[in-house]
Amino acid sequence: MNPFFVEQMAMYSAYHRDGRNRATHFIGIPSIVFAIFIPLHWVPLFEMWNGETSVTLATALWVVTGIFYLWLDRTIGGLMVLVAFLLMMAAEWVAGQGSFVGWTVFAVAFIGGWIFQLVGHVFEGRRPALADNILQALIGPTFLVAEAVFAMGLKRELHEAVEARWKNYSVGAMRERAA
Repeated sequence: MNPFFVEQMAMYSAYHRDGRNRATHFIGIPSIVFAIFIPLHWVPLFEMWNGETSVTLATALWVVTGIFYLWLDRTIGGLMVLVAFLLMMAAEWVAGQGSFVGWTVFAVAFIGGWIFQLVGHVFEGRRPALADNILQALIGPTFLVAEAVFAMGLKRELHEAVEARWKNYSVGAMRERAA
């Protein structure tokens, strides 16, 4: 078990204890990830196979984050790579519809996703985790996959480790450290 992953998940979990907040994140985070992939598909990095296929910035982001997610945890990372691939492919299709459609869908998904996120944090009564640690922006999508895995009764050791540590990042614990 990757101790860095446990700590990052514990921190994220401390900011997401309210079930309504977690529910909004299951809509908001995938919407934001999907949206980010749309314009990145318009940035080719290099062409392959006689110029018929190009590797885009979206693909590069998927590969780099995929390596990071697999380093965090092979099972959850592997599922995250699959989920991100599906979002990336949907975004590629939208990007292929042209810039007007692409930017419109980007704006709706990106802004709508953040609205869902922020509404969730109103329920939680706590600002988003990434306000205190920008790395949490990468942990958020993985947290959702992990929550689904935990709900299926899998990765119990990881779940127990996260649950044992999240209180270290509670509001009270954070205030004590600041004092």
